[in-house]
Amino acid sequence: MSFLGNLWRGGSPKYDFDSGGASYVVELTKRNPVVSLTKQGAAVGHLRVNLSWQMRTSDFDEPGRRRSGSLLRHPGKLFKPEVVQAQGPAMVNVDLDLACMYELKDGTKGVVQPLGNFLGDLNGPPFVKLSGDDRFGSGSGETLYVNLDHRDEFKRLLIFVYIYDGTPAFDRTHAVVTLYPTTGPRMEIKLDERAPQARSCAVFTLENGKDGLTVRREVKYVYGFQAELDRLYGWGLQWGRGYKSQV
Repeated sequence: MSFLGNLWRGGSPKYDFDSGGASYVVELTKRNPVVSLTKQGAAVGHLRVNLSWQMRTSDFDEPGRRRSGSLLRHPGKLFKPEVVQAQGPAMVNVDLDLACMYELKDGTKGVVQPLGNFLGDLNGPPFVKLSGDDRFGSGSGETLYVNLDHRDEFKRLLIFVYIYDGTPAFDRTHAVVTLYPTTGPRMEIKLDERAPQARSCAVFTLENGKDGLTVRREVKYVYGFQAELDRLYGWGLQWGRGYKSQV
């Protein structure tokens, strides 16, 4: 049975990808922004890209309510804000989406994203598939799969994150995008820079150049949505306003 046949027939999908067995993580930073998947032998199989986030409960609590008594007894906690996973009522007001603009070698361009239910295809063009839309910040977050066995079809991908609904505050969502190649270390890109009112962030590009497949950290914030990222990277797509169905 094909991977997609097993994954998209309903029920609870189980992802059984080889993450390379590496237990260590490489963080892509401004100083070290580039990794070659080709050079580390990871330009094959399924590249898994995961978005996860968490928020401090103090971002939502009214001042002095839940923690005032505890702080009186333990004043040191003032400098150690409580951290919880991004799930439950505290996260209802924030909806982060993971998405991808793609350009193939034959000139085909488009987007894979929750908005509009453009979830892509793993075994056919664009060879990129989104696992679904997580609206409440569950522990698994949102995951995008890239079929690198079709690497020769790719020209470039732009993976980005946008705040569909909620407070535009990337620095308080503690969002992390993690890449899981088939071999070698996982790669992390943190979206924790202060960018007041920014609603979208270009996270990284995956380009197929003369040196093979290369991941480049971008982390560029914009105050609009997909159309503004499109202009920034010269994709040339046509955009319209879209909405998600109510849940």
